[in-house]
Amino acid sequence: MTPIFGRGPSLQFRLFIAVMISASLMLADSRLNAFSEIRYLLNSFVAPIHYAANLPRTMFDGMYERFNSRNTLMLENQKLKQDIFIQNSNLLLLEQLKQENSRLRDLLGSPFIRDEKKMVTEVMAVDSAPYTHQVMIDKGLIDGVYEGQPVINDKGIVGQINYVGAHNSRVLLLTDPNNAIPVQIVRNDIRVIASGKGHLDTMQLEHIPTNTDIEIGDLLVSSGLGGRYPEGYPVGYISSIDNDNKRPFASIELGTTVEFDKLRYLLLVWPTETEVKAKEIPDGE
Repeated sequence: MTPIFGRGPSLQFRLFIAVMISASLMLADSRLNAFSEIRYLLNSFVAPIHYAANLPRTMFDGMYERFNSRNTLMLENQKLKQDIFIQNSNLLLLEQLKQENSRLRDLLGSPFIRDEKKMVTEVMAVDSAPYTHQVMIDKGLIDGVYEGQPVINDKGIVGQINYVGAHNSRVLLLTDPNNAIPVQIVRNDIRVIASGKGHLDTMQLEHIPTNTDIEIGDLLVSSGLGGRYPEGYPVGYISSIDNDNKRPFASIELGTTVEFDKLRYLLLVWPTETEVKAKEIPDGE
């Protein structure tokens, strides 16, 4: 039976022809650059396909980078906030330490403080009772503190010890209604008694005749009488004088030199040997 279509060249021959044509085209392109425009057109045609195929990976990489950058910025921001918080707290502590250092310098360098034996102590607690003015300090019997011991600071006399424990003591402030101190006016050496009246910034003078030479602004210091408080330490300034002719005595108030609402560091004072010997000598000898 005769086939309808004639049989063509063999497969090997067609492969040979294709290889020769390809080699000829490659040689012509490499030598003569004959297909550069065709390659340019084909590349322009295929480029959008490459871009579209690469777009998901590019978008994923961008999102991943933005996510990592955002997380990194958030972590860095949180760390910076913590660092700023710590630095601010350190600055607060530094400021407090500077203030404490300044207070101690003022306390130890005060011109009112002389050669008596002294010890720095710190206020631990303040009595909350409305008419009782006392503070607790961090020195006690093991430090040599004794009842009746005078307590001062860089502004003047604060009070006296009225209770001594092993490791702490209680100070009765001058402004307590149950406390009083012999004082004298620096201007004319008039000696009077100043007593507390329950206010942290004022005291009063007791039994002062209306004709006594006292003026507003006069400075009063401890007189040393009674042997309880050392002589010459500031107590207060005359702030008001009320001379009522219907009363035998004037009503006189003084503002305290010590800021009793701001007590922090105090000084315990021990009497000198001269003061101790003076107390031991009976009156009249």
